[in-house]
Amino acid sequence: MKKFILLLVCFSAFTAYSQTFSFTYDHYSCIVEDVKKTGDFYADVLQLKEIPHPDRAPGFRWFRINGNTQLHLIQKDSVIRTDSKSVHLCLATRELDEFIAYLESRDIPYWDWPGEKGKVTLRSDGVRQIYLKDPEDNWVEINTAEH
Repeated sequence: MKKFILLLVCFSAFTAYSQTFSFTYDHYSCIVEDVKKTGDFYADVLQLKEIPHPDRAPGFRWFRINGNTQLHLIQKDSVIRTDSKSVHLCLATRELDEFIAYLESRDIPYWDWPGEKGKVTLRSDGVRQIYLKDPEDNWVEINTAEH
């Protein structure tokens, strides 16, 4: 009986700290002033596949990011901006070196976390990362995290 109670207590403690709901990441929304120019960056530079907005409404461009995750660009007349890298879209790839060579071949600048141009950050967990900006100065992180 004591073993059963101990097992029950351990199980209860474990389930108390587990995720209750089964969430998956759906999309990231980004407010932009020039949806054409910024959308072209995500289509041409990052080579994301554009998908139709369900209502075909003007002022929106949607992109698929591998699987069912999406990026939604939403056009507004004015945008409150922050230049903090802490606010960013992050994409992971196993081909970071190839992506960096691609950026360099197109003269597209990138930075490490501290802000040094053309450098790569090596995080303490072994993940390599770079940051680039879209045409409206929104930060995009590209890293080698495996999920």
